[in-house]
Amino acid sequence: MSDTPVVPTSIKIVVAGGFGVGKTTMVNSVSEIPPLRTEEVLTEASVGVDDMRGIEGKETTTVALDFGRITINPQVVLYLFGTPGQNRFWFMWDELAHGALGAIVLVDTRRLDSSFPSIDFFERRNIPFIIAVNGFEGSWEHTAEEVRQALDIAPTVPIINCDARIKDSSKDVLVELVQYTMDLLSKTPV
Repeated sequence: MSDTPVVPTSIKIVVAGGFGVGKTTMVNSVSEIPPLRTEEVLTEASVGVDDMRGIEGKETTTVALDFGRITINPQVVLYLFGTPGQNRFWFMWDELAHGALGAIVLVDTRRLDSSFPSIDFFERRNIPFIIAVNGFEGSWEHTAEEVRQALDIAPTVPIINCDARIKDSSKDVLVELVQYTMDLLSKTPV
């Protein structure tokens, strides 16, 4: 047995989506460490700026990022970076996405229009992504194909239902993303 310390391979995953779709909740539910969160209380400054439709009870918002970690084994560690959802904080997305293996675009089917900026962001940068439909009340009433058509995404992009509050559900989304990106990488010519 070697005394040489194992240096794990780091895999960066971005959790993105519109304002109030559950990004902080997902990172929080699945991280093995207490996540770094940059949440602040919503103030009157957001009135008329942030679209609160469907999330009227929301009281806090991410102003920079959420950060979590999952150790797969001593050789592989996932680092999760949750993006802020409001467009006034999108200037940080390039830094958060730099070097990412892939992304999860978390969506709320009650407010699908808030998903388009995230999808466009990853498509333009050729960062593989999957769609995770968060289990808000009534959000699973649509089939994956209906969501695909509404979002106008390629037939190869996986769509998975989840409940961001539940660790195993969030873990299933991460597994889907890693499998999808590994499959894409295996098909990429060297």
